[in-house]
Amino acid sequence: MAALDFNAEIKKLRTTYSAIEEVSDVAALERAVKELSEAAAAPSLWDNPEQAQRVTSALSHKQAELNRLRALASRIDDVEVMIELADAEDDATRAELYADAEEEITAIGAKLQELEVLVLLSGEYDERSAVVTIRSGAGGVDAADFAEMLLRMYLRWAEKNGYPTKVLDTSWAEEAGLKSATFEVNAPYAYGRLSVEAGTHRLVRISPFDNQGRRQTSFAAVEVIPLIEQTDSIDIPDSELKVDVFRSSGPGGQSVNTTDSAVRLTHIPTGIVVSMQNEKSQLQNRAAALRVLQSRLLLLRKEQEDAKKKELAGDIKASWGDQMRSYVLHPYQMVKDLRTGYEEGNTANVLDGGLNAFIDAGIRWRAAAARAE
Repeated sequence: MAALDFNAEIKKLRTTYSAIEEVSDVAALERAVKELSEAAAAPSLWDNPEQAQRVTSALSHKQAELNRLRALASRIDDVEVMIELADAEDDATRAELYADAEEEITAIGAKLQELEVLVLLSGEYDERSAVVTIRSGAGGVDAADFAEMLLRMYLRWAEKNGYPTKVLDTSWAEEAGLKSATFEVNAPYAYGRLSVEAGTHRLVRISPFDNQGRRQTSFAAVEVIPLIEQTDSIDIPDSELKVDVFRSSGPGGQSVNTTDSAVRLTHIPTGIVVSMQNEKSQLQNRAAALRVLQSRLLLLRKEQEDAKKKELAGDIKASWGDQMRSYVLHPYQMVKDLRTGYEEGNTANVLDGGLNAFIDAGIRWRAAAARAE
């Protein structure tokens, strides 16, 4: 790469960074960090634990965002200096420094793309961890198998990105696969990222369960909700809850299938049902179920508020189609998002957790749709 090309690449990085910086409002971020730091240092902070948690959590998020921006600005400056130093060196040293600079420019570009997407996650709950539920749909045993494939796909995605996960509930199908599964992804912005995965997923393949080797289309639904926090005010009176306990099913350790430790909570006013069976005790399962129920009620309240606003504005069209993504394994190999148009031919990579490009495209698509409205 010639020096002129390096100059063009640096200019491109600075242009992208400036756009992100403008949207992020660095000056406002710095003010917020300063104010929150002062609040966190107050001797009386923990007199109100809920307020203290809000302050420390907000400070952590704001400081992390500011640090990301400053670190990238510093890296762009450093690579520019590296190129200037290379121009003054002998041929061998210059070539080595150019190679290092080219590698660093590529890395910075990738980080800027990540940050560009992160900047678009400005929804009320986008910073939260996520609770994901996968349910098999039409397609019989193939749909149940597809639900298990999706569970593995999302858990592998989280693992590749370094996000801790916890499977809360699994309901196994009789022949193969899952009827449903619920798990947490505990990482900042997990909800903002995974919320674009909500919807109906479709699988087309030669069924491994059909002895005639026929092609089968099956469906699975993915639900994504923000994880409830202690500071959220979602109180559920006992009178609105129906509690059922039952024996856990499926593979497990010593405590599975031996006691009535599984818990099913039914919220009577809304009919929302949450089951938990993967914890060791009934008390733990009840606490986990209550947290997920509170999360669903929180999101339901937000959806009702948004629906009312849209109704008042005269716009009641749905934001998402019934089928948001197709996974075609036969007669050709293709995973395609039906909203964004993004597609990949390496189906094995996608089903092994290679979802970042699909998620990023979904976030950009959603942001563009919001701007259009």
